[in-house]
Amino acid sequence: MAKWDNMLSVLWMLRYGRKLTAAQIADNLEISVRTVYRYIDALCASGVPIVSESGHDGGIHILESFKETPLFFDAVELKALVDASKFAESAGYPYTDELKIALKKVEVGLHEEQRHNLYRQTSGLDVISPVRSSFTIPLLRDLEEAANKGQTVRIAYRKANAEQADEREVNPYGLVYNRNHWYTIAHCQRSKAMRTFRVDRIERLEMTESHFEKPEFFSASEYFRDESEGGLEADGPLTVIRIVGESDILNTICGHWHLRHYVTERNDREITFLLDVQTMNKYLPKYLIAFGTAIHIREPQELRLQLQEMAYRIAKHYEDNPNCT
Repeated sequence: MAKWDNMLSVLWMLRYGRKLTAAQIADNLEISVRTVYRYIDALCASGVPIVSESGHDGGIHILESFKETPLFFDAVELKALVDASKFAESAGYPYTDELKIALKKVEVGLHEEQRHNLYRQTSGLDVISPVRSSFTIPLLRDLEEAANKGQTVRIAYRKANAEQADEREVNPYGLVYNRNHWYTIAHCQRSKAMRTFRVDRIERLEMTESHFEKPEFFSASEYFRDESEGGLEADGPLTVIRIVGESDILNTICGHWHLRHYVTERNDREITFLLDVQTMNKYLPKYLIAFGTAIHIREPQELRLQLQEMAYRIAKHYEDNPNCT
């Protein structure tokens, strides 16, 4: 048996709680007593609180406080766990509190030098978390539970720019996190089709008594990716869009989660897209106006006029309401 297998066996024997002599451990693993003591020393050096007591009732045992502690993380693995927790918290991961408790349990099993080293290695990385509504966390928990149990939920969902939410019953298949937002992929019973719902637009959620069976091997992330990247066969005519600007600005536009799939040509000064007219009219003016004078639309003229009209309305708004509060 390999050294680490033997060390792990020693540890599991001690975790049962009773005291064992080095001879008992050696006989059980068919190794020498000297090797047992060498393993004990190595385990102690890694932070495992093993106590050796002499005398008639003596023996080797492990402290009770260590029995819930995760084992055998090296310095880089510990750093990875702590760093990953920062990203999870930033994403609004619904079990952040439980994750922090788990990390505390890990830290309890470390000796002082290991704790100091862990702090030193992780203090150089921080993740700035966006402001999020605390209401999202119970929604994420409920949606995940519903997906795991195959339980239908009733939601009040408000679409973008809608004045009020509407109710529908959906079968949640899974959760996806993308570009600072959580989504649930669900089968909508009203439309009798798969739909993607942004979780922060769910105003109310309640469990129902109905149950469903999720398709075998369904992947929420694959569905989301296919919808984002595969929804490129839009109805209606296509139009060529040419945008001029500095290279870093064009990189930003090309990196847009949706537009990147429509790029047909690109150089340091210009991008060319082939996009359906409906999508262009609905989304592009609002997105491109944020770049102000840093870009120039060469074509189509229709898009140029839409940006011009939008800029005019904004300027007129502030001209007519100079002291609006």
